[in-house]
Amino acid sequence: MREPYNRSFMGRAGTLLVLLGILASDGLLAAGSTEDLAKAAQNPVASMISLPLQNNTSFNLGPDDRTQNVLNIQPVIPVSLNDDWNLITRTIIPVLSQPVPGDERSNGIGDTLFTAFLSPAKPGNVIWGLGPVVQMPTASNRSMGNDTWGLGLSGVALTMPGRWVIGALVNNVWGVGSHGNDDQNLMTLQYFINYNFDKGWYLSSAPIITADWNRDSADRWVVPFGGGVGKIFKVGDQPMNAQVHAYYNARKPDQGADWSLRLQVQWLFPK
Repeated sequence: MREPYNRSFMGRAGTLLVLLGILASDGLLAAGSTEDLAKAAQNPVASMISLPLQNNTSFNLGPDDRTQNVLNIQPVIPVSLNDDWNLITRTIIPVLSQPVPGDERSNGIGDTLFTAFLSPAKPGNVIWGLGPVVQMPTASNRSMGNDTWGLGLSGVALTMPGRWVIGALVNNVWGVGSHGNDDQNLMTLQYFINYNFDKGWYLSSAPIITADWNRDSADRWVVPFGGGVGKIFKVGDQPMNAQVHAYYNARKPDQGADWSLRLQVQWLFPK
């Protein structure tokens, strides 16, 4: 049975209209500060506190073609260690609503992912960061997480020639003390390509590719393609970043989602 779309679709449509209204606003930031803020917002290891709220809705999931919604709360907090090094912490707290067998849904919190990037305070043409990633078993129930701790490594590298911001972020998490069906060995790769225009507008492609190394090759990969548009603007004195993306999963598990819609609003706190 297909999931009814009346309330959930109207809610997403309303959110999309509000976000599009924000994107269509003129913004009041000076040209120089707008470009700097856009590049900082697109840099995972920028020395700037930010709070992104990223909502991902996946469509046609499972045998009944239902939807899954994941709101990622992603605070980024940099810490200056000394004149040469920064430590950038990135925490991802997922809030999920997903289908379960029967015409029901499961709602709650997923596993929290914490990353700490050690990054040069004065980078050259290539900006980079490297550090540990920790998965914390904070899931509300077993359907929303792995019920185990995970550890791994994460790295990011990017460059900013002219109006471009181009790079990639990758991590791999292994389950700690897990075994059998609970074993975990998951890779996540996100490349990002951004082109910045005047007045805070930019085009972006930042698909999230995953590989579950414990699955058969046919069900191992999720490989999306797509992109979207974003804008830097102000609400009062508060700099903000908003974007809309759509991605088609060119490769996916047999019952994986066909495509996804990403809406993101980000509070920026430049020094």
